[in-house]
Amino acid sequence: MKQDKLNNLFDFLPKSKVKAGDGLEDGKYPFYTSSENQAKYLDEFQHEPGCLVFGTGGKASVHFTTSRFATSTDCITIRPKPNAKIDASYVFQYFKGNIQVLESGFKGAGLKHISKTYLSDILIPFPKEIDDQKRIAHLLGKVEGLIAQRKQNLQQLDDLLKSVFLEMFGDPVRNEKGWETERLVEIASIERGRFSPRPRNDPKYYNGVHPFIQTGDINRSNGRLREYTQTLNELGIKVSKEFKVGTIVIAIVGATIGETAILEIPTYAPDSVIGITPKGNNSAAESIFIEYILRFWKPILRAKAPEAARANINIETLRPLPVIRPQSDDRIKFSVISTKIEGIKSSYQQSLAELENLYGALSQKAFKGELDLSQIPLIREHTEDVEDAVHVTDDLEIQVGIELPVPSDFTALASTEGRKEIIDQWLDFYLELSGTTPFSAQQFMDIAQQRLLKLVEDETPDWGVEEYDQLKDWVFEALEDGRLAQTYDNDENKVRVSKK
Repeated sequence: MKQDKLNNLFDFLPKSKVKAGDGLEDGKYPFYTSSENQAKYLDEFQHEPGCLVFGTGGKASVHFTTSRFATSTDCITIRPKPNAKIDASYVFQYFKGNIQVLESGFKGAGLKHISKTYLSDILIPFPKEIDDQKRIAHLLGKVEGLIAQRKQNLQQLDDLLKSVFLEMFGDPVRNEKGWETERLVEIASIERGRFSPRPRNDPKYYNGVHPFIQTGDINRSNGRLREYTQTLNELGIKVSKEFKVGTIVIAIVGATIGETAILEIPTYAPDSVIGITPKGNNSAAESIFIEYILRFWKPILRAKAPEAARANINIETLRPLPVIRPQSDDRIKFSVISTKIEGIKSSYQQSLAELENLYGALSQKAFKGELDLSQIPLIREHTEDVEDAVHVTDDLEIQVGIELPVPSDFTALASTEGRKEIIDQWLDFYLELSGTTPFSAQQFMDIAQQRLLKLVEDETPDWGVEEYDQLKDWVFEALEDGRLAQTYDNDENKVRVSKK
């Protein structure tokens, strides 16, 4: 690996005079500001593609431009020097994987800034051959794309569950469907967590075997809490409050006010957390239903918090909260749908974590010169990739629009053979509509999962990760009996499977 300063590899382009506030919601060209996300546009461009854009104020950010673009005054833009053997997309991946290099350059009181001088002196490690740089950038970009896709999948599942709830019950705060309501205290017990020692950080109470959640754990849980950052010992649990599995926990202080989750493990909690336990039968279904309703109440609860140094709400804020009470069967049906979606989310979240770990491991090896590049194909020029991406996107949109037929017998889902028969029917239907589009097992299963969710009944069994392994067998059968065919794509250097 070679090393050189950034200013020996890149030219610093003239600074923009356009203010961030001048950006448009719609326009011809991407408009970059100091934000981590590019969300604004302009109708005039300043630079050609192939540049790096750094945000200079607030938080470290870097962008790689793939089209003509413009920037605001709080950006620094660089382009590879004409004779420098450096690939901008490689350097972009270097900064993405080593963002701390940029973070260390933000200085000053109040809103911190990074300077051109600091950026100029950053040492960039890079392979001598520019083709190897491109291989690394391509590999990391692919993994990054998979990470983005998984995050999008998770967001789509959240959106799906919300649309199901609104279709079934409407907005529970406005109660536009006129459901009867009961106060929260009438349908659930409401208890505050506890941790009485002062100072709170006295180490003699910690580092045991008992989970001890904080409001941040609730915020990170995505509605189902099974992970925690602190534990209590035997002395600690004597001065705290335990909540059981199925309890709804809600954060009541600071920036996390109103964040909720259902406990999937028994845990102790401090007084910054309130536990809500539904009364009566079907408590598991009721927990799911009430927790989801509380998500709609979050902005109202935050608005009720006193504007103090540390805003907070209390039990008295929650007790009179009106909770809509549709028919029990409908509440249970929603909980079944929610559970199935959470099951899919769980497998996607595991996949996301694995991809993020893979990205981190590959980045470390790549920028230390330890990555075997001999098996990584060299990609074509970016303009060709863009055209290919458009065609792929069109194909994906066609496939996403497929709605699989309703199974004639839902009870068949209860057995392996029955599921195989339904999958065979759906595969034939899917392949017929897909035409010559390359077959995607992942996408087919996603479409099948979505179809099942729309058709869900209480007796429908869980159907998820194991079926991916079964699908592999079915694909091999389809290859053998001629429904699918394998071809080798020389341009993409990969085997493709499509309808014969």
